[in-house]
Amino acid sequence: MAYLLGVVLFALAILVSVSLHEAGHMLTAKKFGMKVSRYFVGFGPTIFSFRRGETEYGLKAIPLGGFCKIVGMTPQDDDVEPGDEHRVMWRYPVWQRTIVMAAGSATHFILAIVALWLAAMFMGLPNKALAGPLPAHVKITDCVVVANESRECLPSDPAGPARQAGLQDDDKITSINGTPVATYTDLVNVVRALPPGQATIGYERDGVSGQVTADLAAVQRTPLENPEGAAVTVSALGVAGPVPPPGVPLMVTYGPIEAIGATAEYTGDMAIGTVQAMQRIPEKIPALWAAITGDQRDRDTPISVVGASRLGGEAVENDAWEIFVLLFISLNFFVGVFNLLPLLPLDGGHIAIAWFERVRSWFFARLGKPDPGRVDYFKLMPVTYVVILVGGAFTLLTVTADVINPITLFSR
Repeated sequence: MAYLLGVVLFALAILVSVSLHEAGHMLTAKKFGMKVSRYFVGFGPTIFSFRRGETEYGLKAIPLGGFCKIVGMTPQDDDVEPGDEHRVMWRYPVWQRTIVMAAGSATHFILAIVALWLAAMFMGLPNKALAGPLPAHVKITDCVVVANESRECLPSDPAGPARQAGLQDDDKITSINGTPVATYTDLVNVVRALPPGQATIGYERDGVSGQVTADLAAVQRTPLENPEGAAVTVSALGVAGPVPPPGVPLMVTYGPIEAIGATAEYTGDMAIGTVQAMQRIPEKIPALWAAITGDQRDRDTPISVVGASRLGGEAVENDAWEIFVLLFISLNFFVGVFNLLPLLPLDGGHIAIAWFERVRSWFFARLGKPDPGRVDYFKLMPVTYVVILVGGAFTLLTVTADVINPITLFSR
């Protein structure tokens, strides 16, 4: 029940943010005097609507977004009523049209930043001290899963070598067969490089050093340097990590003033991460297809609204509200950036065309030539259809992967 509640809550949060996105367009358009004829939440058949002034507001049956209709977004629009010709959007100054079209993304950014500031004060943000490679503090597992699978232990699974050897949660592994181990990554690399069998494990517990002998298990895992490659036989110690050092919090809370700086820093990190994630999308498409056809799902592959809602459900089910909130923040920031890409039918495409027209008019004026006028959107329709087709196919791919082989954060 908690999982379902989380899914519904996250889907509702997405619907609210998309509705506010459209409200950003509507409010700025009205502020400049443009005519907004309709504002609806949802798509499909109308459940109810009412008119206030010149705008019809309402709710539709399919809660997958929303829209607002600004009259005359392009010169080719044919829905302009007599007497409204002077209020069509395309006649307004380019800076006003830019503000109106960017208001949707600005709304997502505002939501993300305000939510971050509140989270920094009341929930905490990820501890920056844990951002880099961590020492090899570990959590001891009850078993090792021999197959290349991510799941809970079953009675048929062999016992974990580390537990059998007497290691405990929060122990810091310092060496394997005399080879120093500085980080958890070092630990994984050294253990996998050894043949299955006995190994001497150096550790530190409560400031006291010790040594045990563990019988490393043989398991199937994909190579670290090629996570999408075929599984090979490697050794496993039966530990999980990296685990923060004892006494070091995962999340750090801030006062109202300190939270401003923490929010700004986290926002900068999100901006870099978002750009990097968008750059990796094309190379992740084969991994998405492989996940649909039976391979293990790569956690670094893109997710759809369906996948994000499922992760939100997992977060609520495991009482990890900080993951729920940070996922909502990251999704809003990503949507805000993505929507500004200079491609039709995205808002960024309309902004790019508006400024192209402005620069072209300026250039022709400098040459003493007549203003070439507005861009003919009909001539751009083939490109727009390609963007819609590619975007639709990608959305279908991610939704299918999220239904058939979803990313999970917790063992369920």
